[in-house]
Amino acid sequence: MRYDVILKNAGILNEAGFFTPEKHVLIAEGKIKIIADKWNFHWEAKEILDASNMIITPGFVNLHTHSPMNILKGLAEDVAIDDWFNKEIWPYESKIQKEHIYAGTMAACCEMIHYGVTAFADHYMFGETVIEAVRETGVRCDFATTIFGSAPSFREDLESALKLINHYYRNENTLSFRLGPHAPYTCPPETLKIMVNEASRMKVGLHIHLSETEQQLKDSLSIYGKTPFQIFADAGGFDLPTIIAHGLWVTKDDINLLGDNSYIAISPKTYMKLAMGIGGIWQFSDKLPLTSGTDGAASSNTLNPLEQIRYFGLIGKYITGDAEKFKVKDLWSILMRGHQALPFNSGKIASGSAADLICWDLSGIITQPVHDPLAAIIYSADHSNIRNVMVSGKWLKYEGSLKLDEKKVQKNLKYQAENLTAIGKGKTQLMF
Repeated sequence: MRYDVILKNAGILNEAGFFTPEKHVLIAEGKIKIIADKWNFHWEAKEILDASNMIITPGFVNLHTHSPMNILKGLAEDVAIDDWFNKEIWPYESKIQKEHIYAGTMAACCEMIHYGVTAFADHYMFGETVIEAVRETGVRCDFATTIFGSAPSFREDLESALKLINHYYRNENTLSFRLGPHAPYTCPPETLKIMVNEASRMKVGLHIHLSETEQQLKDSLSIYGKTPFQIFADAGGFDLPTIIAHGLWVTKDDINLLGDNSYIAISPKTYMKLAMGIGGIWQFSDKLPLTSGTDGAASSNTLNPLEQIRYFGLIGKYITGDAEKFKVKDLWSILMRGHQALPFNSGKIASGSAADLICWDLSGIITQPVHDPLAAIIYSADHSNIRNVMVSGKWLKYEGSLKLDEKKVQKNLKYQAENLTAIGKGKTQLMF
C-alpha cells in the first residue's frame, strides 16, 4: 500500500497525556492506518516527514464559538455584560450582512488552525455563508443555527435551519449539524420544546447557552421556579446529544440532569473579562463533562482552546487554594474530551482514527527544557510551537504557515470590518 503521509520517528502524546518516543505514523485515506515501532524500508508514501524533533498530538476542538464574530473583535471592551450585549454586540449584529459573515468566519478558521483546532462547534446565523467559508479552509465544523424562540420570525428561522440540515446532512465528512436554540431566556418553554422535538425528528443534537450568569439563574428561578438546566431538561433536551455553552452557574442539582451525551464548553477568559463570577464549574469540575470552548472573538479576543484551559487550571488552583488540584493531565482530558461530542472519529492517535493531528516543535527557548512534554504544552507553548496541523490527512498548516492565502483573508477582513463600522449600529429587539 502506498501511504499519503508517514510521520517518521515522531514522539506521540496521546489523548490520555501519555508520551511515547520514536513512533512511525502511517496515514492514508484521511485516517491513521498504522503506528509502528520499527521502520520498514518497503513503506512508500507521497510524503515522508522526518518528525524526530516533533511531538504529535490529536488536534484541538473548540466546542463553542461564534466564528463570524471575529469581525467584531475589539469593538466592545471594558463594558458591563448587559451593555456588551444590549448596547454593543446585538446592535452591530442587527446590521451584519453575509459579506461580513464570510470575512469573519474565514479569519476565525485561519486563527483556529494556527492554534491547532481541527474541529469546532459554531453557533450563529447565516449558515450557508459560514459553511462556504469552512469548506474553503478544510477545518471540521459542527454548525448550529442560532434561533431565538421569542422572535417574531421564530417559525421562519426554524424552518430555515431545518432546510440547511436537510441540504447538507450526511453529504460532507467534515461537517455536522444540530439545532441551536439560543438560551432559555430567549426561548420560552413552548418554543424550546418545539426545537427539541424537531432535533429529535431530524436525529441531530442541540447546542444551547445555559446558566451563563448568576442573574440568569436568579431570573429563571423567579419566573419559572426552575434553573435553566431544569427548563431544558423538562423540554427533553438532555435526551439528545447536547453542547452546553458555558453552564458557568450550574448547580449541584443540575448535574444529575445531564445526559450521557451532554458536554459543557467552558470559556474562562470570557468569564473574567465580563466579570461573570465563579459559578459552579470549578467547584463541580470533577463531576462535569467539561470541554474547551472560546466563545466568540468579540468576548475572548482569541479562539485558542489551550489558552482557555490554561486559565481554567490556574483559576482553579487560585480560588481553591490548592496547587495539587487541576493537574496537567486533568486539563489535557478537558481539551481532548471535545472530540467525544462530535461525530468525526477524531481525538485518538490510533489505527482507524481520523488523521486530525498537531505536530509540535518544543525545541525553542519558550518551551525548553522539556522535562515533561505535557506540562510544556499546557503551560508554556503557544501557536508558534504548532508547526503543522492536519485534518483528514491533509495539511492545513505546514512549517508554521497556513496552506490557504492568509494575506487575502486579512485584506478582506480589514475591508469588511471597516464597512461594518461605517454602517454602524442598528436597533435590536433582543435584551440580555
